[in-house]
Amino acid sequence: MTLTGLLGGSFNPAHGAHRAVTLFAIEALGLDEAWWLVSPGNPLKPQKGMAPLPVRVRSALEISQGAPIHVTAIERELGTVYTIETLRALKRRFPQRRFVWLMGADNLAQFHLWKDWQEIAAELPIAVIARPGYDSTALASPAMARLRSYRLTAAEFRNRDEWSAPALIELRFDPDPRSATNIRRADPDWARRFDGPPPRDGVTHSLIHESERESDA
Repeated sequence: MTLTGLLGGSFNPAHGAHRAVTLFAIEALGLDEAWWLVSPGNPLKPQKGMAPLPVRVRSALEISQGAPIHVTAIERELGTVYTIETLRALKRRFPQRRFVWLMGADNLAQFHLWKDWQEIAAELPIAVIARPGYDSTALASPAMARLRSYRLTAAEFRNRDEWSAPALIELRFDPDPRSATNIRRADPDWARRFDGPPPRDGVTHSLIHESERESDA
């Protein structure tokens, strides 16, 4: 079985902190690789300031070079909108893999607002990576109250004989000040650096084109 970490996000743009935290999680959890799930976004609600999907994918491909990280926009191909739908579709499509969901403590703090969040927790292990300023909120969250009894250390997770969920693994990572928000503020035209031909999906190997809605936005 191939052990694969899943890190979802807009990657608007991808940056060094994404890479650093992913490599840290791969080592800590004993994973073989990670997939960056670059979200296509909700086509019915274009978000101001969101770069087109191919641009965000190209930024992720640049940052992930040389690492065991595959950049994918597979959610567009799957036609899924919610995380629970994506996870179930991935498990059906890749039965020879074992997936771990990677998220920051900021996401755990509002995880209870996600659609069918308890079902997500039942689908696969979740590794939570500490983020400055969010730890106390995450610890007090409804999701933590529900999952506290399923907490494991990274070592306990690696040494388990059985791959089961729920499982909540807390990873301590040194603070990294880099963020997509700060990059956009410092360089509002960052997306122009990633103009080019359609990039190739690192999982499906198909070309990722700009959608009509994105090109008209």
